[in-house]
Amino acid sequence: MQKFTNQNLLYITNWVENKLKTSTQISFLVPNPDRENNKSLKIWLDLAELHFCKMLMPKVVDDKFIQITYQKLNQENSFHSAKVEAREEKYGTESIFFNINKNEEPTFLHAYKKALEAVKVQERKYVLNLGINKGDEFELIEQLISKEHFDKIEFSGIDHSQSALTYAKERFPKDNVKFYREDINALKNLALPKADLIISIGTLQSPSINYKPFLMSLLQEHLTDDGAFILGFPNSRWIDGELIYGAKAPNYPYSEMSLLFNDVIFAKKYLQQKKFRVTLTGREYIFLTATKIGV
Repeated sequence: MQKFTNQNLLYITNWVENKLKTSTQISFLVPNPDRENNKSLKIWLDLAELHFCKMLMPKVVDDKFIQITYQKLNQENSFHSAKVEAREEKYGTESIFFNINKNEEPTFLHAYKKALEAVKVQERKYVLNLGINKGDEFELIEQLISKEHFDKIEFSGIDHSQSALTYAKERFPKDNVKFYREDINALKNLALPKADLIISIGTLQSPSINYKPFLMSLLQEHLTDDGAFILGFPNSRWIDGELIYGAKAPNYPYSEMSLLFNDVIFAKKYLQQKKFRVTLTGREYIFLTATKIGV
């Protein structure tokens, strides 16, 4: 078995890349990360992710070395490439996406929690979520604030997947939480009141949405004067159940984030022009949080 001692990371990276061309699982020995001046375990986790692998539990060989094993992810096992008969059910209960729980991903949870705190979600009266799916965004709000505050807020979740909405309704059998099946391009059809918090995570970048005019219409037609936004922009892909960092753009074999940055910066500049205080946080998901200045 290959043993690495003092080789540099470039040498190790090239070795891993070459081995993965012909193997779905590889193992190698590295200096024990618990010993002083050795590479930390995070290095090997990051290296696994960059090569679209899952790192299995390391094994202690002796007091100086551990065994690292990488298992190649099945890149076909991704909702991004999955084909479904009904477009509306691409994210439904039978989809790969439905089994993903973003709230259990530390970097997502941290950034979303900070965004909810920044907009003082417990003080909001009406929260509108575009692309609610099975209700995970509402679940974290319920966990974060008191029952008394949660029950005083009106919540509306919009999605085009009937199966996901049916599941969401069973999770939140409350009078103050409502779900609607609608194409968010036709949001006006629902004749909902203006919200003082609009949340949309991973939805506005859908090819079916004319992003810039739609964002402007949300502000002009669906947000109160003292309202706030939480917008989540995916900078990642879900592959074989793993959250892999880096936006994937067409015609590039690697992560290329120009389209992501273009969308994020447009929203930031537009909302700043409309007198919002805007912050950008997050990693695998970039969170844009906007609150009205002076409110």
